[in-house]
Amino acid sequence: MRIERNIYVQRLIDRMGNGLIKVITGIRRSGKSYLLFNLFQEYLHKQGIPADHIISMAFDTLENREYRNPETLMAYIRQRLGDSGVYYVLLDEVQMLDHFEEVLNSLLHKPNVDLYVTGSNSRFLSKDVLTELRGRGDEIHIFPLSFQEFMQAYPGDMYHGWAEYVMYGGLPLTVTMKTDEQKSQYLEHLFQETYLKDIKERNHIEREAEMENLLDVLASSIGSLTNPSKIQATFTSRLKSSISVNTVHRYISYLEDAFLIHEAKRYDVKGRKYIGTPMKYYFEDVGLRNARLNFRQVEETHLMENILYNELRMRGYHVDVGSVFQRYHDDDTGKRLSKQLEIDFVANLGSNRYYIQSAYQLPTEEKIRQEKASLLALDDSFKKIIIVRDIVKPFHDEHGILTISLFDFLMKPGSLEY
Repeated sequence: MRIERNIYVQRLIDRMGNGLIKVITGIRRSGKSYLLFNLFQEYLHKQGIPADHIISMAFDTLENREYRNPETLMAYIRQRLGDSGVYYVLLDEVQMLDHFEEVLNSLLHKPNVDLYVTGSNSRFLSKDVLTELRGRGDEIHIFPLSFQEFMQAYPGDMYHGWAEYVMYGGLPLTVTMKTDEQKSQYLEHLFQETYLKDIKERNHIEREAEMENLLDVLASSIGSLTNPSKIQATFTSRLKSSISVNTVHRYISYLEDAFLIHEAKRYDVKGRKYIGTPMKYYFEDVGLRNARLNFRQVEETHLMENILYNELRMRGYHVDVGSVFQRYHDDDTGKRLSKQLEIDFVANLGSNRYYIQSAYQLPTEEKIRQEKASLLALDDSFKKIIIVRDIVKPFHDEHGILTISLFDFLMKPGSLEY
C-alpha cells in the first residue's frame, strides 16, 4: 500500500546540499523510515542519481549489525566514496550506532556527502538530539498521516473515513488493519509499551502512577484552557495526590519533548504579546489520545479541534490560541466594560496570518454570532475563517469572514485562499 507524503519529500528536497544533517524526527511508527528509504530514495533515482551514489543503512537489521561499530561504518563509507560527485548517505535507526553524534559530525565534514538520518529511541526522539549536534542539524518533523494522506489508503468514502480517523488517528499501520479490535489493541499497546516506556526510561521517572494520571487529565482536557497549577489542583482534589506544580510542569515537558503532546500558547492579538497562562494541550495523534482513555471519551467536537491544530502545524504554521478584548456598553450599569474572547487558532507562516475558528455546527443565528464575535473584534486585515463540520460551499459574509467545510480544508491544501 503506497501513501504519498509529498509535503515531507518536498521539505527534504528543499534542504538538499545545505551543508547540514537532515534529521527526521517524529513519534514512533509515524513513517520516518518509509519517507527516507522509499519516497525520498525514489525521488533521488528519478533525478538520475546513480545507485552507487546513494548509501543507505538501516541499523536495526541483523545483517547490518557489524556497522553499528563506528570504525566499521566509517571504513565502509570511505570505501564507497569513489569520485568527487555528491553521495547521499541515508541512515535509519541511527541511535543504534555507537557514538552516533561523532560519526554524523565526521561525515558532515566530508564535502561530497549529503547526510539524512532518522532515529526512534527515547533519546533520539527528544529535541535534545538537535542540541547534541551543535547547530549542525536541520529538523524535518513528520506527523502521523494527515486526513488527506489517510484517505489515500482508506477504502471507503470520505465521511466514513472521517469517522475512522477521528477514532483511530493517523498512524500508518492502523490503516491496514481490518478490525476495530486490532486497531484498538495496537494503539493501546503502542502507547503503554513503547511511548510511555520510552519517556519513563529516559527521564528516570519513579512516580509512574502520577505520570499516568497526568496523561489521563491531559487526554480528557484537549481543547480546554488549563495550566500546571489547575492540573495540580485536580490531583489534589480528585486523586488525593501531593504532587507539586513543578513536578506537573516537568512531566508535561517530558511528554512534549517526546512529541506526544504539544502546547499551544495564548496570544493577545491586540496587545501583541503572549499571555503566560492558561494554555491548551493537543495530542500528536488523536488515536493515541483515544487509546489512552480506552476509547471512552471520543467527543468529535474536541477531536476536530485537535485535528485542525495538527493539520496547521503539519503545513508549517506556528499556531497559537488567540485572545482579544472587546469593549462594550453595559445598559444596566451604564458603564463601559470589556470581555475576553477566544480565537481557536492564530496561524502564522512568514508574513501570512490566519485567524481560525473551529465550529462543529452552526445550527442557529445565535451560534453563528457567537463564533464570529471574536473575529469581528479584530481590527487588522488578516484573513478570518470559520471551519465547520457541516457540508457547505465556501462563502464570504459581508465582513469578509470565510466559512468553509472541514473536508474542503483537510482535503485541499490551498483551501485557506478561497
